[in-house]
Amino acid sequence: MSIASVSTEVGPPPASPPSPAHKPKGGGFGRYLLVRFLLIIPTIFILVTVVFFLMRTTGDPITAAQGGRLTPDQLAERIHQAGYDRPLFIQYIEYLGNILRGDFGTTLSDNRPVTTILVTYGSATAELAVYALIVAFVVGIPLGMLAAYRRDRGTDASLRVFAILCYATPVFFAGLLLKLVFSVWLKVLPVAGRASTGSELQMQILPNKTGFYLIDAIQTGDSAVIADVLQHAVLPAVALGLLTAGVFLRLVRTNVIGTLSTEYVDAARSRGVGEFRLVRKHAYRPALIPIITVIGMQIALLLAGAVLTETTFEWKGLGFQLSQYLQSRDFVAVQGIVALLAVVVAVTNFLVDIIAALIDPRVRY
Repeated sequence: MSIASVSTEVGPPPASPPSPAHKPKGGGFGRYLLVRFLLIIPTIFILVTVVFFLMRTTGDPITAAQGGRLTPDQLAERIHQAGYDRPLFIQYIEYLGNILRGDFGTTLSDNRPVTTILVTYGSATAELAVYALIVAFVVGIPLGMLAAYRRDRGTDASLRVFAILCYATPVFFAGLLLKLVFSVWLKVLPVAGRASTGSELQMQILPNKTGFYLIDAIQTGDSAVIADVLQHAVLPAVALGLLTAGVFLRLVRTNVIGTLSTEYVDAARSRGVGEFRLVRKHAYRPALIPIITVIGMQIALLLAGAVLTETTFEWKGLGFQLSQYLQSRDFVAVQGIVALLAVVVAVTNFLVDIIAALIDPRVRY
């Protein structure tokens, strides 16, 4: 058979598939954004529902808080006035309606609106969370890069053990240990509180105080007040920040090691680029993407740890108030604070998802 006949039998080549350039573009990020935003609603709904029914497992809030202090008739009257003798489902529907209006109830122990407590003490918890994140980034990311650079050596092994200790040590134990060393033995840092009495008095007279002590201290223009506020923040921030720093260290180490085995890094290595420069210039930024994606979960972890941290250091934020209301069995206050924290965690995860999608488009496909 001749070559000509073979070519005739084979026939024309099949049509090539359409170019990817003709595929419709756009809308991917918008759809992702919409889906993530809509997921906030069921997330908050589920969390608020779980909190409501868990708080009712021990009975109505008034019986839990005042049961041993009132006569049966007085207790029944208080329960009726508050509406806790109605069917549980009716109470639940009313509670959801109040939350939609921004009404989280009134505390039983001190008769204050829960929203007032959230505004008054929320800034302290937010400030502590920011300090802790700074500690986590400053400690976790450089040490993770160092562990990847010294992979499978003594330094790497020591840093991995350090990371395990960071996220395995209870935050209250770390706080007590830090207080013992730096406040009791060395006497270089304050043992508790957000600021000394003198500094608080100066900040209280500010016309536009924010509740964020560092910002208020800067407004006073007194360097001694600023230094005092920062000194009080060191131990709580370190105790809470190390919890997340251990997670960041392990993530950075794992992802830098993975990036160092990619082809473009091998090409740079073949050109004579040093290993430390490869870690610092080429493998560093891709390794940060997983850090951004887990920040949302770490915020929830920080808020959970803030309860113990604030109690240990008498840092009067939402965590400290939550522990006080738990001791007084004021479940209305506990329910409102936990519901707000659930909203904060859900919204934070949404914002983190947006940032991660902007940095790495692969997370939405």
